[in-house]
Amino acid sequence: MQLSLTGHHLDITDALRSYVQDKLERLERHFDHVTNVHVILSPEKKQQKAEATVHISGADVFADATHDDMYAAIDALIDKLDRQVLKHKEKLQSRRGASAPVVDEES
Repeated sequence: MQLSLTGHHLDITDALRSYVQDKLERLERHFDHVTNVHVILSPEKKQQKAEATVHISGADVFADATHDDMYAAIDALIDKLDRQVLKHKEKLQSRRGASAPVVDEES
């Protein structure tokens, strides 16, 4: 998984970078085909905002979250991404498992 971490009007510290990497491992645990993740962290007037775009096989997943604390915003973001990735995985599995109906022709 390739991680791109950007801060708008914010310096990305080593603690923030390692926190985001540790949290994103949860996505890899649930779905192996995560190829690229782009995370943007930005402070707004009274809120901290975290948004991410995840490129997975067959789709791009986007989520954002705001909170008073940046770490809480990252936690909420990862929860949203995890739900979306699991939904995408279930959708792929249900399509693979479904087979065409068998037509029994008697001559």
